[in-house]
Amino acid sequence: MACGPEGDFARSCVPSITTSGHRVTLLTDDGVRIEAAHTPRIPGPEGPYAPSRAPFPAPSADLAVVLAHGFSGSLERPALRRTAAALSQHADVITFSFRGHGGSGGRSTVGDREIHDLTAAVRWARSLGHRTIATVGFSMGGSVVLRQAALHGRRAAVAGPGEHGERTDAWPDAVVAVSAPARWYYRGTAPMRRLHWVVTRPTGRLVSRLGLRTRIHPEEWAAIPLSPTEAVPLIAPTPLLLVHGDRDPYFPVDHPRMLWAAADPATAELWLEPGFGHAENAAGPELLDRIGRWIARRARRTD
Repeated sequence: MACGPEGDFARSCVPSITTSGHRVTLLTDDGVRIEAAHTPRIPGPEGPYAPSRAPFPAPSADLAVVLAHGFSGSLERPALRRTAAALSQHADVITFSFRGHGGSGGRSTVGDREIHDLTAAVRWARSLGHRTIATVGFSMGGSVVLRQAALHGRRAAVAGPGEHGERTDAWPDAVVAVSAPARWYYRGTAPMRRLHWVVTRPTGRLVSRLGLRTRIHPEEWAAIPLSPTEAVPLIAPTPLLLVHGDRDPYFPVDHPRMLWAAADPATAELWLEPGFGHAENAAGPELLDRIGRWIARRARRTD
């Protein structure tokens, strides 16, 4: 991929070679630089292609999965790397760090403007030649993939620019939201009350920057974004999978049930996982493998 003027997305990257594929810096629609990485699919004994030694993968029509981490995560965090490795058994994987996280620029808006970061990652995946793309988000990332699919999905592509004038050329072909909230400003659990203190207080934001390596924007949302529950009915006909644990310490099971009630039952599924905790940190190999298999089965139906 060539690099050039920032106005052209296909050229707005700075490549960096890594042993697991390659890394780039993406430029979002609102001008934030986001670090991203590509992990090639790990072929099994009967895999369709061998590992590429080239710094950039050849264009491919195969499936790609774009991972959206939870708050305080990043593409370098062990949990996300483990998740990417598990899902790379099923597809090429794109990871990135949300704004304010890891090596990305900007400051976190805790789920609002992060939609631009995910959209940049989806467009990069398409620029690599992938015709079928699934977005998988965890916790905060789960809310982002739901809203991004609602505003950039196939329904939005037919309708034209979204309510805020978003381009609609970054649609996902399948969406998976793991441990996602159903509504904003939830404070019903102790972990969420602590998170609100971190986000809203100057001392909390200092703790986040120093302890969590997450830089939070000090200003409140200028306008309340579309809530996850409001976004879910707009995702159909794109296949949607909601995954939630009955031991989630942040969001109890009424959250996934609210999302499921708002979804189109013809295109959505809900998995309530016994004993599962929260997001990528708690997702084990068996659950990730099932998610990968669901993606491979459902996303290709839209190809």
